[in-house]
Amino acid sequence: VPLAELSLMNKLIHTSLVESQQHVEILQRDPSSPLFSIKTFEELPLKKELLQGVYMMGFNRPSKIQEQALPLMLAYPPQNLIAQSQSGTGKTAAFVLAMLSRASASEKYPQCLCLAPTYELALQIGQVVRAIGKFCTDIKVNYAVRGNRVLKGTVLEEQIIIGTPGTTLDWCFKQRVLDLTKISLFVLDEADIMIDTQGLSCQSIRIHRALPKSCQVLLFSATYKEPVRAFAERIIPDPMVIKLREEELTLSNIRQYFMVCQSSEEQYRALCNLYGSFTIGQVMIFCQTRRLADWLSGKMSWDGHQVAILTAELTVVQRASIIQRFREGKEKVLIATNVCARGIDVQQVTTVVNFGLPVDQDGEPDFETYLHRIGRAGRFGHRGIAFSVVQREAVGLVHRIEEYFQTTIKQLDPYDMDELEKLAA
Repeated sequence: VPLAELSLMNKLIHTSLVESQQHVEILQRDPSSPLFSIKTFEELPLKKELLQGVYMMGFNRPSKIQEQALPLMLAYPPQNLIAQSQSGTGKTAAFVLAMLSRASASEKYPQCLCLAPTYELALQIGQVVRAIGKFCTDIKVNYAVRGNRVLKGTVLEEQIIIGTPGTTLDWCFKQRVLDLTKISLFVLDEADIMIDTQGLSCQSIRIHRALPKSCQVLLFSATYKEPVRAFAERIIPDPMVIKLREEELTLSNIRQYFMVCQSSEEQYRALCNLYGSFTIGQVMIFCQTRRLADWLSGKMSWDGHQVAILTAELTVVQRASIIQRFREGKEKVLIATNVCARGIDVQQVTTVVNFGLPVDQDGEPDFETYLHRIGRAGRFGHRGIAFSVVQREAVGLVHRIEEYFQTTIKQLDPYDMDELEKLAA
């Protein structure tokens, strides 16, 4: 699944902030310079209308990344910043607050420019601007995205422009309706996706070069690996960097088991025994193919289970809606192909079932997908449990996964109800 789709799905489904225990690192040009962090939004130089908007969004206190980033973003003189942290940790709300704070309602021209890699992500950022800026009625937003055409000679009066790099370039240099020399705050969101998508990084750099030297630059990314760092240096030399360490998936907090069956029908009976033994709140079941996912979904629905199915042919909005319903408990079982194996955080999931193991085109074990699949059960330090229900010929794959990850996957008898109930306890 493209990174942009994963990012959009996470933006759509994260209705509240993800609490992370990870350490925040700050890299600054002058290590002797004092750093300020905040514990409440009232400590920031925010207009009361913005505070109202923040509380209407349901943010009672700043997240870890916001505690450190917001004082730097809102400081005078303005400081350039790179902020790295995963989806759901409050990055978008942070830079939206910065844009709404820097924009002057009395000046009727674009002052803040935010670039996102896709049309959908740009619109999603705009929704956050409208929500937090609900009471800042004199600050307007326009979108430099496909389908929103402007004619030469148009006078833009909106203070905030959110766009994709290609259309923004057209507005600046072809239509000449966006004057970059008047931009005082430039936000580049999803830098890692910009680099991953052909052409976007070059377009972003071209836009940045036309900005005034006094323009504040804020760059956001879910990762801070070497390609992002090199790209950031082309945009902002010697920036302040705030890093919320990228969460590493680990197997240490996930108990792993496997069951051996003779057929897919027997696999299904083993799955039902599992489901009947555990008082499972919600479970994710992974299948290798869409056909298998459809078959399993039909069987479970016929037996009266509340089941949702997530596959690649669904649109991003459809997928996000299914995940949101699952998060709200409207379905207890989410059956997914590998589209959902990485990047989707549903914190209440503590049980994952592999209905067959992930393999590559050559039938070799797909170790990375296995890690991401069962990692759904151990998000943000939670303890989880993972079951792999396999047929006889796949037992060798189980042992290769054990060897690769230096872990133990204990075999269970799918019909030993006493053993299953002990596990459930």
